[in-house]
Amino acid sequence: MGTKYVNAVISEESNENSLPVLDGTLGPSAVDIQTLYARNGLLAFDPGFRSTAACKSSITFVDGDKGMLLYRGYPIEELAERSEFIEVAYLLMHGDLPTPSQRKTFDDALGYYNILHEQVLSFYRGFRRDAHPMAVMVGVVGALSAFYHDVMNMRDANDRELATIRLIGKMPMLAAASYTYSIGRPQRYPNNKLDYATNFLQMMFGAPNREYVVDPVLSRALDVILILHADHEQNASTSTVRLAASSGANPFACIAAGIASLWGPAHGGANEAVLKMLMEIGTVENIPKVIERAKDKNDSFRLMGFGHRIYKNFDPRSLVIQKQAKKVLAHLGKDDPLLEIAMRLEEIALKDEYFIERKLYPNVDFYSGILLRAMGFPMNMFTAVFALARTAGWVSHWLELQGESHGIDRPRQLYVGKTLRHYPGKK
Repeated sequence: MGTKYVNAVISEESNENSLPVLDGTLGPSAVDIQTLYARNGLLAFDPGFRSTAACKSSITFVDGDKGMLLYRGYPIEELAERSEFIEVAYLLMHGDLPTPSQRKTFDDALGYYNILHEQVLSFYRGFRRDAHPMAVMVGVVGALSAFYHDVMNMRDANDRELATIRLIGKMPMLAAASYTYSIGRPQRYPNNKLDYATNFLQMMFGAPNREYVVDPVLSRALDVILILHADHEQNASTSTVRLAASSGANPFACIAAGIASLWGPAHGGANEAVLKMLMEIGTVENIPKVIERAKDKNDSFRLMGFGHRIYKNFDPRSLVIQKQAKKVLAHLGKDDPLLEIAMRLEEIALKDEYFIERKLYPNVDFYSGILLRAMGFPMNMFTAVFALARTAGWVSHWLELQGESHGIDRPRQLYVGKTLRHYPGKK
C-alpha cells in the first residue's frame, strides 16, 4: 500500500471535518487536534513532540528564530541584570514580580522551611560516597513525600503553595549535602541572614567548625546562573514534571521525576560534556582538527555546546553567561586555559560556513561549565546546580497544571508490532 496524504487547508469557514486553529499571545498558532481521532479515525504522528503544543502555558516563551527568552513577559537579559533569583522564582510561580511586602513574606517562608529534617539527612548515609549527586537528589527529593503528609491535599491552594515553598527552600541544603556527604564533611545549616545564592555557597564550601565568608562576586554570579536556568518552556524535564503531575502525583514525586529527566547528558548534563570536550581538545592548536572532525559525517565526534533544538539564533543566555565567566575569572585572577580554548573555538566556528549555514551558535552550556568550575564546583555538581535553579520553573508548571481539567496525560502510539496471533496449540 502506498503512502497516503492528507491536505491541510487553512480556512475561516467551519465544516464537519475542520479543526480549529488556536492563537496564543506570542509565537505560532496551533491546530486543535483533540477531536481528530474521534471524528476521522486518525492519530497525529509527531515523534519527540517537535510540532506539538502539549499544553497551554503562560509562564515562559521562547522564540528560537529571534533568540528570545521571556519569563512572564520579561526578557531574560533584563532579569539577569537587574533581578535576583528569589524575585524571579516568585515571578514564575505567581505571574508578577513581588511587591516589597510580598517579597518579604516569600523570603520569610523560604527561610522557615529551608532546613532538612534530620531523618532526611540520615538518608545520605545509605548512598555510596562516590554516588553521583543527581542520583542522590532523585532519591532524597522523592523521599520528601514520605515526610510532609500535611501538604498532600492538592485541591487545597494553601497546601499547594506550602509544598512548593518547601521544595524551593530545601533544595539548596539538599543539593549541598549531596556534595558534602561525598567528601565526608559534616553539613552546614542554612543562615537566614544570607540570600539564597550565598546560603547555598556557604553550605557547599564552608566547614561547620569555622567561619566561611562567601565572595560577593561569586554569589552574584551564581544568582545569575540560577536565573538563567530557572525555566525554559516545555523542555524534557518540565514536560516530565507536567506528565507526572497530570496523574495527581504529589509535587515531591513530580520534581524527583524532573530531576531524573534533567540528569540526561542531552539535557542538564550538557555543560559537563562541554567541559570534558574542552579538556580533550587540550590546546588552541588542536581546534582546527576538532572543527574538521565535527564536519565529518562519518566521525561520531560532536562539538558540544553549539546549537540548540529551539534556538536557531544566539541563545540569549549564552551572552550573559560568557560575560559572567570573564568577570569571575578576572576577579579571581585565574587564567583558565579552557576559557581561551572556548573563546577561540567560538570565534573560529562562527566564521565557518558549515556552522553558519546550520545556525550552530554557542548555547548556555558552552560557558556555564567554565564558570562553575572557576567558582570551585566539581564537575559532577554542575547538573545539581541546574536542578536547584530549575526547581523554581518545575513548581511553577506544577502549580499551573493544577488549574487545568483535561485529566491525565495519555499519549497514543503508531503501533508497528505483530498483528493478532494465538498461543501455540490453541484452536
